[in-house]
Amino acid sequence: MLHVGLTGNIGTGKSQASFVFAELGAHIIDADVVAHELMTPGGEAYDKVTGAFGTEILNPAGAIDRKILGKLVFEDREKRLLLNSIVHPAVHSEVFRRIVELEKDESSGIIIVDAALLVENGHQDYFDRLIVVTCDPNLQLARIVKRDGISIAEASLRRAAQMPIEEKLKLADYTIETSGTFKETRKQIETIYRDLLIQEIRLRNHLPEH
Repeated sequence: MLHVGLTGNIGTGKSQASFVFAELGAHIIDADVVAHELMTPGGEAYDKVTGAFGTEILNPAGAIDRKILGKLVFEDREKRLLLNSIVHPAVHSEVFRRIVELEKDESSGIIIVDAALLVENGHQDYFDRLIVVTCDPNLQLARIVKRDGISIAEASLRRAAQMPIEEKLKLADYTIETSGTFKETRKQIETIYRDLLIQEIRLRNHLPEH
């Protein structure tokens, strides 16, 4: 199977791209969903996160309130690094466990790992191909404000916490630009997916790339 990394900074439209790839037939592993599962009560990272950040990050039901935790870590780089050091190794292990499981059940196809911090964590080399999603910076800010219900200042802070998109684009095999209409974005994704299918067939049959 072809292993593909899908990344992009906050508010660029990565989740939308992931949804379309799934619709086209790709196997999607969403690192953010994996992290959420690991931080639920009883999850591998729950006790470590609550131990590090205290009960003020919990909602009345005892679950981690990701909005409270997000505000906390985006305002403090040290706390953000601490959270990442707790959660990311567990996410990494679980993502690759799921890749192995998929490969047991499927002999062909495309696995796409959707992960915002894929490049920051140095994991791009684990993948056969890397897709980077990008968009106009002003549109990006507007999307973050609308989605998370936060101020422009807070949205700017969250964007600044990630590696500049230009650095990620240098590593990309494919780029998806989401500033236009959904139809325009989808057309790009369909073109990339067709090419990935060709790459997967070549890989499976041990054929040269060109």
